[in-house]
Amino acid sequence: MTAFVSASVAGIALAVAVACAIAPAAAKPKADNLVPSGKAVSCVNLQSIRSTQVRDDRTIDFIMNGNKVYRNQMKHSCPGLGSERRFLYKTSLSQLCSVDIITVLYNTPNLNPGASCGLGMFQPMVKAPK
Repeated sequence: MTAFVSASVAGIALAVAVACAIAPAAAKPKADNLVPSGKAVSCVNLQSIRSTQVRDDRTIDFIMNGNKVYRNQMKHSCPGLGSERRFLYKTSLSQLCSVDIITVLYNTPNLNPGASCGLGMFQPMVKAPK
């Protein structure tokens, strides 16, 4: 995972922008064997996010420290997300929340921005029993 971080101070709020270059656009995520586990939460701690996996135009798995997975299923499709598999988010908090917006990044020399889309709730996921 490649991450680009830029920060600016506006008063005491720190705005952080992180671009996640997840995988080559040609790579498709493998079918998972994850099932929902427990109640969805509205936010996850930014420092606990180890990596992300874009599954399609509506679904992102946030892999946390300790291998805990939170699946974010957006209410609407986010054009280009499933094929580009890269996105940017900005927040002034230490958490990423369901009220936050992601922006698709196109695989160009400058990582040009694409569609901006609202996140959904973060659903804890576990491996399905065999």
